[in-house]
Amino acid sequence: MKERMNVAELAPEGYEAMRGLEKYLHRSGLSKTTLELVKLRASQINGCGFCVDMHSHEAKKAGESDERLFSVVAWREAPYYTDAERAALALTEEATRLSDRPEAVPDHVWEEAARHFEPPLLASLVVAIATINAWNRICVTTRKIAGSLRHQTG
Repeated sequence: MKERMNVAELAPEGYEAMRGLEKYLHRSGLSKTTLELVKLRASQINGCGFCVDMHSHEAKKAGESDERLFSVVAWREAPYYTDAERAALALTEEATRLSDRPEAVPDHVWEEAARHFEPPLLASLVVAIATINAWNRICVTTRKIAGSLRHQTG
């Protein structure tokens, strides 16, 4: 597989705007764990090898266990996640798979997330989900190579 284009080089202002969202998210108060789990799960759903690779490694560097990383794809059946993480993962799946069901984000999923995250954090979670979905679409469309950033930067 060959990368089709480098968006960072060809649309630097757009790329920097996306990086600005990432900077905001890291200051938002959402835990690094929640952010990485959300990014990993959305990337799995969207088939973004670049982002799955990156967020698996980022989560591991931040101290995430192998058991939790290996089972994100089956988080409902795995005993490793807190209720808040489960609510974040459920919201991530619903907001990522918008066209898969008649009610895109059902009330019960929203209400469970709202039970675990105060409004400012819930708003940041929504931004995180939207941001990773945008990154996934950029990377899948341009065929960004899994591991390329990590191997390039060491």
